[in-house]
Amino acid sequence: MTDDTTTAATDTATTARAHGGSGASLEILRYSAFTRTPDGGNPAGVVLDASGLDVAAMLAVAAQVGYSETAFVTAADPDARRFTVRYFSPLAEVAFCGHATVALAVALADRLGPGDLALDTPAGAIAVTTATDGAGTVQATLTSVPTRSRQALAAELEAALAALRWSASDLDPALPPHVAFGGNDHLVLAAASRERLAALDYDFDALAEVMRRYGWTTVDLVWRESPRRFHARNPFPVGGVVEDPATGAAAAAFGGYLRALGLVMEPVDIAVRQGEDMGRPSDLVIGVTPEDARVRVTGTAVLLPR
Repeated sequence: MTDDTTTAATDTATTARAHGGSGASLEILRYSAFTRTPDGGNPAGVVLDASGLDVAAMLAVAAQVGYSETAFVTAADPDARRFTVRYFSPLAEVAFCGHATVALAVALADRLGPGDLALDTPAGAIAVTTATDGAGTVQATLTSVPTRSRQALAAELEAALAALRWSASDLDPALPPHVAFGGNDHLVLAAASRERLAALDYDFDALAEVMRRYGWTTVDLVWRESPRRFHARNPFPVGGVVEDPATGAAAAAFGGYLRALGLVMEPVDIAVRQGEDMGRPSDLVIGVTPEDARVRVTGTAVLLPR
């Protein structure tokens, strides 16, 4: 990445509030993850040196950036390619964020070169591999913490459907509602039709309250086009965001969900198309293996202009 490109895509925050009172400048990079073009994917903020920031300062920077998440590197060992990372939405800290991890991994690969990365996150250790493809684009593959999935309780489902303004008949009976974990908990609901998925008009405050009550980070709404291709939408009102265009953590949890249902009989890559209905198409690939509870999530990221 050239110096000119870095300058064009970097915000320099100078307020004392954004720097824990230090008043020093802070470099904030902006990438869009799970896309090859700036008009797709899910934007994330990336702060490669947040060692001087406290929690209040990181939250203030995330609110200033305004994306669903910003990744902050709070400690770094570049020689070992090991980094401690925290994630913040504009409203709260999040234990793990997949799209911000992909954005961070590409940013690090731009500076250190492709290779393996070790990230220590509040959700656990996350291994990431970065490599360039035939077009010279950096591709990142993260390996999640062990996933798990359980059937949603009747009260959980009833509350979520009411807030979404969905009914039980809107659901695909072949893919039962679950609460799935891949670093965070996500409610997984499968729509019976692509039209139901496209017609998303939910009660923002009501769904946020339900999600806070049950500890869900997003609601993962999916539709099965084929056994190896799904479409997804991810309401994220607890983070102050109506919808995520691409959600790597939910994709990891969804891979664990498919494994828990016995729908993965051999190692397989599954394509997830997200963001299409909100005009920011995103492509995620999840790798699931029957005997491994961890899920691989692969995508690219592009540097955004200021």
